[in-house]
Amino acid sequence: MVKTPVRAALALAVLSGALWASPAAAAGGDRTTPAATWTHRAEVTYDALQQHLYQGPRAHGLYLEKTPLKEGENPHSYLWPLREAAAATVDMSELPGVGSRYDRDAAERFSTLRLYFDPRDGRPGYDSYLPAPLGQGGDVFYDDNAVVGLSFLDQYRATGEKAYLRRARETYEIVSRGWDEDPAKPCPGGMHWVDSPGNTMRAANVTGLAAQLAAELHAIDHDAASLASAKRWYAWNWSCLRRSPGLYENSRDDDGTVNTTLWSYNSGAMIGTATTLYRATGDRSYLDRAVEDAQGSLAYWKEGDRLHDQPAIFNAFYFDNLRILDEVRPDPAYRSTAATYAERTWRENRTASDGLFRFQPSGGGDHAPEAQAETLEQSAMVQIFAGLASDRS
Repeated sequence: MVKTPVRAALALAVLSGALWASPAAAAGGDRTTPAATWTHRAEVTYDALQQHLYQGPRAHGLYLEKTPLKEGENPHSYLWPLREAAAATVDMSELPGVGSRYDRDAAERFSTLRLYFDPRDGRPGYDSYLPAPLGQGGDVFYDDNAVVGLSFLDQYRATGEKAYLRRARETYEIVSRGWDEDPAKPCPGGMHWVDSPGNTMRAANVTGLAAQLAAELHAIDHDAASLASAKRWYAWNWSCLRRSPGLYENSRDDDGTVNTTLWSYNSGAMIGTATTLYRATGDRSYLDRAVEDAQGSLAYWKEGDRLHDQPAIFNAFYFDNLRILDEVRPDPAYRSTAATYAERTWRENRTASDGLFRFQPSGGGDHAPEAQAETLEQSAMVQIFAGLASDRS
């Protein structure tokens, strides 16, 4: 996902959690919250992630899945939480004024990500869990691999180092295997969720995220094949899982059964992909679709506690993609929605004693003070705060 680095000054961050916003900002989460406040929150949230969930260089730069670690749990996190820690660290490296402090951390995250890569006898991919010798391995989930590819592109844009672009291209090739070629299935096409003969689900998340990866690759290297993939994959979600503007149902099984669950990150991936396709092709129909989906999704997700109840990591994806659209077609509602969510979550879900965010088992909802804190959701909050610090549109 396209990041917008902006550099500005930051006052000293402290783990005490003192709020730097005015009462009006704390209540409303709008532009009255200074950029330094968001930067402060990103910094202390990242510090808590590193203090309580990061396992250090001696543990290969890996993270815990949750803290405190309980008997019988894996000693390290799955791939997805590590990817989100990597994405959060890239965001930290782009923070106004202080980003260079995190450049070394960001480079380490991507070395650690590679520990999950498994050649797999000609079907390579990033395993859901560490392969031997560090772990027992796992399956290649195509949605996980798509977001890993997006993070490589973020790091490439942040550093200009071609190795990250090559890794993103490699990951695109992995994800491309997931496209279903069987014309006899209901609504033919779509991306498999997991690289397994037993897979029966073609999902909105992997199809939308893979389309976004392909579109962003094309925007950088102008490869015709990745543009064609982005268009085809985007079109399948639009045609086969779109319930209404901005709302995409979870998945379609091979027998035609549709899982109608809605997630905010599926809204976001389609908004970001359409915006990137517009930038790449000049076709205004993609921009019109992105705006329509943004407006429709906001109308839905802002109602009641819907955003509050979504997993924080899904909202991080959603807000990031709204920022992509905002760069092309500004709308203050995009930022204000993210800020309002961020204010409430800082106020209600953060445990002041350790700086960790705790949610319901879903990863969202009300504060669960006795719950284990997770790398996934702590990283999500770093991303959300850092995005608000870097975006002053």
